[in-house]
Amino acid sequence: MEKRYRIVLAGGGTGGHIFPLVSIAKELRGLLGPETEFLYLGPTGALEKKIIGESGIASKKVLSGKWRRPFDFRNMTDIFKNIAGFFQSLYFLYRYMPEAVFSKGAYAAVPVVFAAWIYRIPLVTHDSDATPGVANKIMGKFANRIAVAYPSAARFFEARRVAITGNPVREGIRTGSASRARERFGCPPGKLAIFFVGGSLGARAVNAALIRILPRLLEKFFVIHQTGAGNYEEVTKQVNELALGDLSGRYFFSGFLDTGELSDALALADLVVSRAGANVISEIAAVGKPAILIPLPSAANDEQRMNAYEMARVGGALVLEEGNLGENMLFGKIEQLLMEDQLRLRMGEAMKTFDHEDAGLRIAEGIVSLIREKELRKTLLDRVLLWRASWRRS
Repeated sequence: MEKRYRIVLAGGGTGGHIFPLVSIAKELRGLLGPETEFLYLGPTGALEKKIIGESGIASKKVLSGKWRRPFDFRNMTDIFKNIAGFFQSLYFLYRYMPEAVFSKGAYAAVPVVFAAWIYRIPLVTHDSDATPGVANKIMGKFANRIAVAYPSAARFFEARRVAITGNPVREGIRTGSASRARERFGCPPGKLAIFFVGGSLGARAVNAALIRILPRLLEKFFVIHQTGAGNYEEVTKQVNELALGDLSGRYFFSGFLDTGELSDALALADLVVSRAGANVISEIAAVGKPAILIPLPSAANDEQRMNAYEMARVGGALVLEEGNLGENMLFGKIEQLLMEDQLRLRMGEAMKTFDHEDAGLRIAEGIVSLIREKELRKTLLDRVLLWRASWRRS
């Protein structure tokens, strides 16, 4: 009978952590067999329930806490969340006892990683950003192997345990259709399109900047806008207050785009305006689109700014700091890029160089190799013990 493997997935909190977990699970099923079982441990908010639940992966809630900078008194209470999450993880891992744990980094995975280390369960962790955060630096000390997306992140970990893999993106991102998108979103033929996206949770500052220049944009361009589910009603109210009339053929906005809608939006977009989270940058790079990146100032370890300037360094993006989101500056940069076809083409090609289409497979192969190594050690130990018992009987 073929062995049925068990894998624990740890992380969560944002789409940038959840979607890669699902991608890695798919790759592992291809390598270990379709009967491979998965258990997700981490936050179980609305986003996790939607993405993890729809993928058919079982989940258990594990508490975790952030370390906020500058200092916040919530840091004190979050220490106890991490302690509680550690004991929850010890319990769930003992009951499930997987062959391996894959951590998508960040604070949500810390309790699970510590518990996996206690049980000596093979552990692989992945860092998405140009500079790893505090949580990933800590978890990297306990992991058997560390996968990183940016070469600049590799220097923070022991060289023999680190591999530069890139970021895995969700299945279907590369299969979008511009013609299908024009029909889906109502974009007239030949009209240039801009895609505004603040990540899976949205971004109020990006939304506000767009609303300020929306009337001017709609005079020339078609706009697709993912507002973030929590910001949809606010944006609807602001758009209604602008009294722009019939928006069909000019503006499409939604709280959240599923993978099919997102892939089509990216395929259609002549320019993407986005936050600089690692996952959304990877998706933009996967389809080779030029971008204006607006880093989140409060991101831990300033990771979004590092990501954005890494893309600017290779020529794939322009960076606008949130403090510079004046309407003339933002509109001017958008108009400049949309009027220069060759510049956009060069930026798209530069962005594409950051794409690692095999990232998910390489990470999954690293997990499988750890499992195989553990199986080999167990087999050798069993043989030694069997030989020893046989020798004693003789």
